[in-house]
Amino acid sequence: MASRDYETITCTVSDYVAWVTLNRPDVHNAFNVAMQKELRDCWRSLRFDDDVRVAVLTGAGEKAFCTGIDRAETLGSAEQIAKAPDGETKTVGSGSTPFHFDDVGDYIGPKANDLWKPVIAAVNGMACGGAFYMLGEVEFIIAADHATFFDPHVTYGMTAAFEPIHMLQKMPFHEIMRVSLLGNHERLTAQRAHEIGLVSQVVPLAELHDAAAWCAEAIASAPPLAIEGTVRAIWTALEHSRSQALGMGWALVGLGTNDESLRQGQEFFASGKRIEWRPR
Repeated sequence: MASRDYETITCTVSDYVAWVTLNRPDVHNAFNVAMQKELRDCWRSLRFDDDVRVAVLTGAGEKAFCTGIDRAETLGSAEQIAKAPDGETKTVGSGSTPFHFDDVGDYIGPKANDLWKPVIAAVNGMACGGAFYMLGEVEFIIAADHATFFDPHVTYGMTAAFEPIHMLQKMPFHEIMRVSLLGNHERLTAQRAHEIGLVSQVVPLAELHDAAAWCAEAIASAPPLAIEGTVRAIWTALEHSRSQALGMGWALVGLGTNDESLRQGQEFFASGKRIEWRPR
């Protein structure tokens, strides 16, 4: 099992699966500038790592997946600006006018970093606020049965904007509106999240790792080009009109198909082997 050297996250790779763990359990895995930098480095480096076909994103400990930005740190201080993930001078919020706004979540999601390998979220506890930047950019979510989802912005006098916009890709309008407007007054349980389609599976905490591993290993067993082409095609459909997405379909099929992928697929079919599928 290979591992990468980070301070605020861990990343280990085994059997074509990268396990990315937010590793600040003492602050409920809230992200600071260092974690922003390391997540950006991690996602972007996984793009070109042929030993990785799928990633699983989770949090350390049993209490929280991520509770958003670490407000104990004043993001944007001179010292932290020097550590900006891409070397660019970056502050939080806007300057003298609101038209040059730097978003604190710019660096932390896989899609924002142009990673088109599948990412599965294994939510192991509270997921709130800025956690939605990441959850909004994963392929699907598996949750422990004690997990909760909420957005406290309005409770503390802040407009909830970027986070619910991300999550509107994952849940019905009225549900994310309720989460956003009720703030700290209500939390979406794992079971309710499953009922509305935000979460694809709910399992006991002790089974969360195995449930995510089963999905990741199954995905990793397919030719990677076909998997990445499928991810890109479905996100294209989400972000365009139906006719626009269909018009791009042939280009995506062409990019996501080659002789080697087809050979592997045909070889598997001709072998007579059959996958023992499981119901969900």
